Amino acid sequence: MHNFKIVLQYEGTRYRGWQRQVSTENTIQGKLEALLSKMTGQKIEITGSGRTDAGVHALGQVANFHADTEMSAREILDYMNFYLPEDISVISVKEVSERFHSRLNVKGKAYCYRVVNSQVPHLFDRKYAYFMKEELDVAAMQKAAEFLAGTHDFKAFTSSKKGKKSTVRTIDRIEIKKTVSASMRMQNVQDEVRFVYSGNGFLYHMVRIMTGTLLEVGTHKRRPEEVAEILDSGLRENAGELVPAKGLILMEVRY
Repeated sequence: MHNFKIVLQYEGTRYRGWQRQVSTENTIQGKLEALLSKMTGQKIEITGSGRTDAGVHALGQVANFHADTEMSAREILDYMNFYLPEDISVISVKEVSERFHSRLNVKGKAYCYRVVNSQVPHLFDRKYAYFMKEELDVAAMQKAAEFLAGTHDFKAFTSSKKGKKSTVRTIDRIEIKKTVSASMRMQNVQDEVRFVYSGNGFLYHMVRIMTGTLLEVGTHKRRPEEVAEILDSGLRENAGELVPAKGLILMEVRY
């Protein structure tokens, strides 16, 4: 039995998220397992580094699966990319030790959330970014983000109702910067704000709620210092809105 580690990318727009579901075949995990089972003639179960929600994209998702096959890693890579839909691609396949587990061995992850901050529509960003017309104060958001960095209980920044698991996480870095959007690259207009989060793990909806809260600071609906108060409260209702999934990208998984 061989253990294969794969790194893949996907556009999450038309999928119901990563995790397989009984009610639909339209999930990333479901598509991969169906293809790998057909390829090997065995029932294959694939484990991802974590679940991405419906509509969330990935540039560096990691998964692993076990299979009794004589196919090489390169042959598996070529087979998968030949038969997968065009919005899912495998960028590497590697045989790894039996002990490797794509979820349990994770040391950290990085996510990016994209916001187009413009008065005009952006055709080539519409599937991958949240659109806001109201001008954003980047300096205020950067100040607010300082309160989120470090080790905290992020209970106020998750939609999860389960109370047994720890909600303490460590965020190593939050970078907020203006950049040029894809739609305005020829005009060289910096009308996109990117939020990059790096940490040892993230709770359900945590990145999207943190971003929603920071955007409220950016539009001066909140003071930067309120972020510390929200953390201390531990109450979801005190944090900002859950921003749309389409702006979120899983960038990297670290081991």
